[in-house]
Amino acid sequence: MSKASEDEMSLQNQPWQRERQAMALLSSLNYRTGELSSYLHNIAIGVSELIGVDWSAVTLCQSGFETVLASSLDMGEGTHTYSLHGLLTGTVIEIGHSLAVEDANKYPEYGEAPEGYCSYLGIPLRTAQGEVIGTICSFHQQPRKFTKEEMQIVELFAERAATAIDHYHLYQQQCQFNHILEAEVSKRTAELRAAQAKLVEQERLAAIGEFAAMIVHEIRNPLTTMKMGLKYFKKTILSESAQERLSLALDEGSRLERLLSEILLYAKPQVLQLCELDVNEFIRDLLGSICEMPEALERQIEFIPVSSDVKIQGDKDKLKQVFINIVRNACEAVSAGDVVKWEVDTPSTDKVCINVCNGGDPIPPEVLRKLTQPFFSTKSSGTGLGLAIAKRIVNAHGGELCIHSESGCGTTVSVQLWQRKL
Repeated sequence: MSKASEDEMSLQNQPWQRERQAMALLSSLNYRTGELSSYLHNIAIGVSELIGVDWSAVTLCQSGFETVLASSLDMGEGTHTYSLHGLLTGTVIEIGHSLAVEDANKYPEYGEAPEGYCSYLGIPLRTAQGEVIGTICSFHQQPRKFTKEEMQIVELFAERAATAIDHYHLYQQQCQFNHILEAEVSKRTAELRAAQAKLVEQERLAAIGEFAAMIVHEIRNPLTTMKMGLKYFKKTILSESAQERLSLALDEGSRLERLLSEILLYAKPQVLQLCELDVNEFIRDLLGSICEMPEALERQIEFIPVSSDVKIQGDKDKLKQVFINIVRNACEAVSAGDVVKWEVDTPSTDKVCINVCNGGDPIPPEVLRKLTQPFFSTKSSGTGLGLAIAKRIVNAHGGELCIHSESGCGTTVSVQLWQRKL
C-alpha cells in the first residue's frame, strides 16, 4: 500500500477514533450529587482535548450574564462573571442553537471573542424541559473550521453538562426545601411540646387548686376557733411573759392565715376581668398607695413614663397585685434613701415593658432562677408565693415576667405585656 493510501485511510479513521475517545471519556465521567464543579471541569478538559482547541469552558447564563462554572485553563480564584452583551456566547443564547465561527475577527456580527482568540464553537446547554441555561464554549487562537463530527461530540458533552447542572439545581432546591421543612417541623414540635406542657401544667394546677381549697377550708375553721380563743385570753390579766407568748401565737396565727390565702390565690385558675388600661395613668394611680407601704418609707420611687400613650388590655386589680409585690421586693433590697426606678418602655409597636429597677446587691444565679418557683423565699418570714403568683398573673395576660441581676447594675424585674385593642 502506498503512503498516500495510508494517509487517506488515516484521515478516514480519524473521526471514528475521536468518537471512540469521546465515548470512552463519557463513560468514565461519574457525576455524584452535589459534586458539580469537578464533573464540569472534566468535561471542559475533555472537550478541549477531543476537538483540539486551546480553551474550553462551561458557563451558566442568567439575566444577561454568564458565569464560568468550569474551565480547561486556570482562570484564578473567585467567581468569573461577564455580561453577554456583544459576546459570541450571547449570540448562542439568543439564537438557541450551536454556533461555529472560523474567525471572529472576520465575522464581527456574531460577537466578540476573548482577547487572543479568534475561532469559536458554542454549544447551548439545554435541559430536558427545553430551557437553555448555559453553554460549552471552545476557543482557539488560530482560525479554524469545526467539522460536523466535532460539533456532535461537543453536543453530547453539552447534554451531559446540562443534565448535571439541572440535577444540581434540583438537589440544591431539595436541600433548601428539606432545611425549611426540618425547621418548620422543629418549630411545630416545640410549639406542640409547649402546648402539651401548658396543658399538663393547667391540669396539675387545677388538681392542686381543688386539693388546696379543701385543705385551706379544713385548716381555716379550726384556726379561726383557735384565734378566737387566743383573743379571749387577751382580755384576762396575764403576766408579761404570758402576754408575749400570747402575742406571738396570735401573730403566727395571722401569718398562717395569710399563707392559706396565698396558697388559695396561687392554686386557683386566673380568671381575668379585662379592661382597657392606660399604662402611665395606671402606674401613677398605683404609685400613691405604694409609697405608703412600710417597705417603701424612706425610699425614693422614681417613675419614668413612656412619652406616648400606651394602652393594654388587663385585669386592673390583678396587675396591681403584681406591681405591689415587685416594688415591695425592690424597696426591701435597698437601703433608706436609695432610689427604685419604675419605668415604662415600648421596644416595639405591639409590646410594652414595665421595668422595676433597684441598685441593691446582685442576686446569685443559683437563687435567681428559683425566685418565681412556689414556696421558694430568701426571707425568713416569706411564704415564697409572691413572685410565683405575680408570674402566673402575667402569664395569664399572655405576657412574660423576667428577672435580671448583675453586679454594678442591681436587679431589674421586667413585665412584658402586649398592646391590644378592644
